[in-house]
Amino acid sequence: MRARLLAFAAAGAATLLAGAAPALATTSAGFAPQHASHTHHANAVGGTFNQDGGNWSGWVSTGSGFSSVSASWTEPAVTCNSSNDLYAPWVGIDGYGSQSVEQTGVATDCSSGSPNYQAWYEMYPDSPVYYDNPVQAGDNFSASVQRSGTSYTLTITDNTAGWTQHVTKSYNGQNASAEFILESPTGAYPNFGTVTFTDAKVDGATYTGQNGVALDASNNSGSEDRTGALSGGSFDVSYVQE
Repeated sequence: MRARLLAFAAAGAATLLAGAAPALATTSAGFAPQHASHTHHANAVGGTFNQDGGNWSGWVSTGSGFSSVSASWTEPAVTCNSSNDLYAPWVGIDGYGSQSVEQTGVATDCSSGSPNYQAWYEMYPDSPVYYDNPVQAGDNFSASVQRSGTSYTLTITDNTAGWTQHVTKSYNGQNASAEFILESPTGAYPNFGTVTFTDAKVDGATYTGQNGVALDASNNSGSEDRTGALSGGSFDVSYVQE
C-alpha cells in the first residue's frame, strides 16, 4: 500500500474561515502509475468485474503517440469511511505500463474526518501541485492534458465556480496511454456513490473504447469500484461495498 499522499497542514485546519480552501500538504510521493497488487474479490452483487485495476478504476486507452485527453465530471459529495480515505477523479497521459503520468484532477481527502476537496496537477514522479481555488461537492469540472512534442499543457476548469487553472511543462513522456481514472493512493475510497465521466475524448475524438481497458479498483478489505460501459463518450464509476 502506498504511503498517504495528502494531510492537513495543521491540526487547526478545521478552524479555517468559511469558504477558505483547506491547506493540503504533500509528501515526496504522488498520484502514481497504476499498480494492481490486490487480490480481486468475487462479485457478491452479481455480474462480472472488469480487469483488476488495483488502486485505479476507469477507462484506459492503450497505444502510442497520444497527444490529448479530456473529459468532464461532477464532483460528488462523499461519505468518509475512515480518515485514511483519499481519492481523485482525473484525466491524463501515461501511467498504465509506464513510469510517468501527466495528469490533472480533483482530490478528496478525509484525514480530518470529513471530506475536503482540492484541484491539482502532477507530472509524476514530481509531487502533485495543489491549487488554492475553492472546490465544493456538486461542482462540475472539465479537465484536459494536451501535448505538443515534449510540451504538456494541463488544464482544469471549475465550470460551476467559474475558474480555470492551467500549466505548461516540458517532459519526455512515453505517451503510451490516455486515461479517465478514479485513483486512491492509499487504497481506501470514501463512499462517493457514482462519478460520471462525460465528453471523454482522446486525440480530439470521442472515446469509444477502442484499444481500451476497463478497470475496477479493489482493496483487501473488499471495497471495489465498478466501471461501466462507454456510451457516446460517457461512463460511470460506482462505489461498491461487498
